[in-house]
Amino acid sequence: MKPRLFALSDVHVSHAANRALLEGITSHENDWLILGGDLGETPDHLRWVLDQMAPKFSRLIWVPGNHELWSMGEGTPRGQAKYDQMVSICRERNVLTPEDPYVEFAGAASTVLAPLFLLYDYSFRPADVARENVIAWATETGHKCADETYLFFEPHASREAWCHARCDDAEARLSALPEGTRTILINHFPLRAEHAYLPLLPRFSVWCGTTRTEDWHLRFKARAVVFGHCHMRSTRWRDGIPFEEVSLGYPKQWNNARTADSFLREIIPGPEEAQPDGTAVRR
Repeated sequence: MKPRLFALSDVHVSHAANRALLEGITSHENDWLILGGDLGETPDHLRWVLDQMAPKFSRLIWVPGNHELWSMGEGTPRGQAKYDQMVSICRERNVLTPEDPYVEFAGAASTVLAPLFLLYDYSFRPADVARENVIAWATETGHKCADETYLFFEPHASREAWCHARCDDAEARLSALPEGTRTILINHFPLRAEHAYLPLLPRFSVWCGTTRTEDWHLRFKARAVVFGHCHMRSTRWRDGIPFEEVSLGYPKQWNNARTADSFLREIIPGPEEAQPDGTAVRR
């Protein structure tokens, strides 16, 4: 039996209800699991999730969310050092990260899993809002992303600079893949601005991605794109490719009458037929 590929993100295990849900996920020992970021805010949160999921799946793949990069308290690693700390925790457990070579998924020939860490550069904003005004514009409605307080970027000059360095690296690696290789693109943040719209927080999109990746699903022959961050679980279609938003979210954002396993999104085999562009299926 071929292994299946599942995905789940934004499990935020600082919440007891979310921890209980993860404990309720049953064994899928032949299958692989993508953990799409925002598992928690601390190294111990990451360790807990990995140690909880590793015995239940054949292999784990992790990408960081913004919450994993938060630095709170004296002596906490910041910026690149915080990311490196989280990567080390994953590598101690043989979990694939954006720093590791892309691997071919055994359940789909010539398909590689490409975990990415791309951040955002405030470019998901209206054309008439200048970069120097974007934070003030985004917070006019009373909402400001906690990243502005807790997500540091040293040794880079800015979050944008870190984002662009990450994009340059990923673009080079993806461009070097052998001809005909299909990809599963995995990133915490949406790759397209159209998938970063939150109806209740429309200006939050500025903390959600970069326009540099708008066409990556075509350029790099994506079989599927996996992301989270927006806490809006769905499958959306663009150019015949499913974009899978796989967030769990905070306890009030998910239905506790559902089984734990029902929150795992099947990426491969995944949907059998492509749907018209713009079609969104709530999951």
